[in-house]
This record gives sequence, structure tokens and C-alpha cells, in this order.
Amino acid sequence: MTLVDWLIVGGYFVLIIAIGAIASRGTDDEKGFFLGGRRMPAWAVAMSFAATTLSAATFIGGPEFAYKEDLTLLSYEIAKVLGALLVAFVFLPPLYRAGTTTVYGYLGQRISPVAATAASLMFLFGRLLASGARLFIAGTAFSLILYNNLEPNNLILAIIIFGVVGTLYTALGGIKAVIWTDTLQLIIVVGAVIGALVLLLQAIPLPTGDIVSLLANDGKTKLIDTSPDLTSGTTLWAALALSIFFAAAFGADQDMAQRLLTCKTLKQSVCSLLGATAIALPITLLFMFTGLLLYVFYLRPDVMGDAGPAKAVSDARQVYPQYLLHELPMGLRGLAMAGLFAAAMSSLDSAINAMASSVMADLIDPLRRKLGLAKPDGSDASGGRLSRWVVVLMGMLLTKAAIVMVLLYDPDQDTLIPFALGVMAFAYAGLMGVFLCVLLTGRGSTWSVIAALISGLLFIALSRYAPLLIDLLSDGRLVVPWWPAFPYWMLLGTGLSMAVCALGRRKPAEV
Repeated sequence: MTLVDWLIVGGYFVLIIAIGAIASRGTDDEKGFFLGGRRMPAWAVAMSFAATTLSAATFIGGPEFAYKEDLTLLSYEIAKVLGALLVAFVFLPPLYRAGTTTVYGYLGQRISPVAATAASLMFLFGRLLASGARLFIAGTAFSLILYNNLEPNNLILAIIIFGVVGTLYTALGGIKAVIWTDTLQLIIVVGAVIGALVLLLQAIPLPTGDIVSLLANDGKTKLIDTSPDLTSGTTLWAALALSIFFAAAFGADQDMAQRLLTCKTLKQSVCSLLGATAIALPITLLFMFTGLLLYVFYLRPDVMGDAGPAKAVSDARQVYPQYLLHELPMGLRGLAMAGLFAAAMSSLDSAINAMASSVMADLIDPLRRKLGLAKPDGSDASGGRLSRWVVVLMGMLLTKAAIVMVLLYDPDQDTLIPFALGVMAFAYAGLMGVFLCVLLTGRGSTWSVIAALISGLLFIALSRYAPLLIDLLSDGRLVVPWWPAFPYWMLLGTGLSMAVCALGRRKPAEV
């Protein structure tokens, strides 16, 4: 990184903080801070939504997966489309009509305030895990930039720097800052990956057709895996199971759903969701193709010859950041690093804002209203001031969660994207089961909602750690020959929690 590169990166940070300050206009009260007055343009919401679904996990994990494996991770895009359709036509109409600050407020209207509080707490737990994992992934690249290694202490410092910057501009401008900075950040991310892709094609001394043939011969162009292997998380069947996961991400997770509630009309909200899904697909393709070219660049010296890399890569997590750092020319290198930071910030800012909105609307505001400290419609300025302090607290908690992920991740067992998604399933199974039950069956009560949330969490925990537990208890004598991949945990866990929620019968007074 030269001085010019650092000036570009520094200019990016100054720009997003300035956008946060400008966006703070009209966010004095709580509704303006968390919903943008329901006046955000659909195209900006779509770009913000797409930026968050991509995140640093795609920026680093997409090339990493294609570099190590093939293109089968693209089957997840099928799951995203199916999940988005379910949310657009089943979730959004009743959630939008409810008019609440969070999607869990809908459960408060249909079941009870206690049910909304329980769902909100489960979301907060799951979002700490999920966004902590994403922030950890972003920190890996930043650690390489600052220290040229992934030592835990250096990685933790990189995470803290990200956390401070993301929390600052989110506290300034609320959801409006999130949406407008995400829009800018998506443009930077796309520009960075296109630049890297073009330079890789120029660096590899083969025509494009020959590169494709080489990759096909090496088994790197496999797109759809129809094998019945339940241990693989990237088969077609796993992708179909994973559609429930993405429906939970888009409709039952306040981090994603909050943006959809900022649109003026339900039609705009639906268009934003479907548009974001359409935007994300070609961008994911760009990252995966970049990973394939990096495979040729680093692992086929017979092809590269004297045009080969200046520095070898021993850890697949480092492959894309290392290329950006050591192979790009001055200036473009700084833009690429800004793209990495943009991918990280687009996940961090929305998570902090969504967690703060859930804490305020579902936990703090009911108490403030009982004490006569808040207006029922959330239009008091004191709510806006308090919301900013809650954002700061959520930023601190999220940064701590990312530091925990440094200790949990095993590079020998996981690739980054499946690791990040698997972590999210802990909360998503219970939340998805509850929402499906309430939306589709008309059943559910306070106690059954709580039981369903706990059931989903315990099922995912058992699914994830049962093989390890068996190995520990048997002192290595019993070995689980195979175990289903996490998309199947999510599907079964959602079914279980939905069944548990349906055991409760709603009282007329609760409707």
C-alpha cells in the first residue's frame, strides 16, 4: 500500500462519515432514525439490500470457494430467489400493513408483547453471531493489509477499527445513512471486482477460450451438483433446503427486513426485494469467476511461467486480498481495498442499526411508554437521542462477537461463506418457524412462541455439535460416519419450531 492507496482509502472513510452526517437530517425522532420516515426510494433500498446480502463474506469467501472448489456455491442463488419470492408474497403484505418499527412488532399485535420481546431477543442473539462472523471475515483482509498476517492479536485490532468506523456513521444518520452509504459501497465493490477480473485476464497468458477449457479439465467449472450427498452443503438439494434459510434472512431478520419497511408503499417494498435479488446474482458471478482465475494465476505455474505471481499464497482465505495487495498497480490497489472495506461496512452498519431498532422498539419503548417518557407513535426527540446511544452499544457488542469468531473458526474444517451462514442458523430456525406458524395457520400463543424459539435453537446446536460431543464422550472410540450439512439442519429445525408454535392456541383477547 503506497501513500496514494492510503489516501484513496482515507478519502473513502471520510466520504461515508460525511454521508452519515448529511443523512442525519430528519432523523431527530425514533421513526425517522429507524424507518427514514418511510420515504426511501425503492432503487436505493434495493441496492442497500443487495450490498448487505453480498457483504465481506462474498468479497473474500466467494473467490476463496471457487479457488478451492468449483462454482457449485452459485446454487445458493437459487435458494435466494425462492426465499425472496416467499417473503415478497407471504411475509411482506401483513408485515407492511402492521406499520410497526420492527417485524417483531407484528408478533406483538397478533400474539402478545411478550412474544414480540422473545422474538426480538432471539434476533439479537442470532445477529450478534451472524454479523460477528461477517465482521471477522472482513477483519482477515484488513489484518493482511496492516500486518501481512492473520495472527489473532492483529486480527482483533483490525476488527476493532472496522467496528469503530461503522458505529460512528450509523449513529450519525440511522437507517438513511445505512441505505445511502450502502448504495455508494455497492458501486465501489462492483468497480473493484471488475478491475481485478480484467487485470487477471490480461495477466494469464492464454486466450479466454483456453482458460475456460483448462478450468473445465481441472473440474473447476461444475455449476450444479445433483449428487444425493447429504454431507455437502452445495448440492442442488441443499440449495432447495436453504431457501427456508434465505426466507428467514429476508423476512424474519430485522437486519434485512428493516430496509423493506422504509419504502413508501408495499409495491415498492416488493420491487426492492426482488430487484436486490436480481442485482446480487451477477455480482456473485463476478466474484466466483475471479476465484477461478486466481486458481490459474496461483496454482498453475505451468501456465503462468514468468508472468506468475510475485508472492505465493498458503491460506485460501488470503488469496483475493493477497492478489489485490501484491499484484494490482498503485491507485487501483487503493480502490480495491476501499471496495473490501465497503463490503464489510455494508453488513456492519445495517446490523448495528437493526439491532438498535429492535432494542428500542421491542424492549425499551414499551417501558418508556409505561413511564410516560415516550409518545406512542415514536415522534419524540428524546427517542432519537436515545436511539443513537443504543446504536453505539450495539456496535460495541457486535465488535466483541466478531472477536469471539476469531477463536471459533477452524480454517481446516470450514470455508468462509458456509461458516458465516451456518452460524446464522442458530436463531433463524426458531424465528422462521414462528413466523410461518403465525402467518399461515393462525395459531400460536405466548408460551408456544417462546418454546418454538428455544426448540429451534437447541435443534441447531445439537445438529452442529453432536458429532463433536459423541467423539469427546467416547474418547474417540465412536466416530460419526456422516452428518447432514447445515441447510438440512435449517429445514428440519424450522419444521420443528413451527410445529411447537402451532401447539399454542391463540386467545380471542390476544388477536
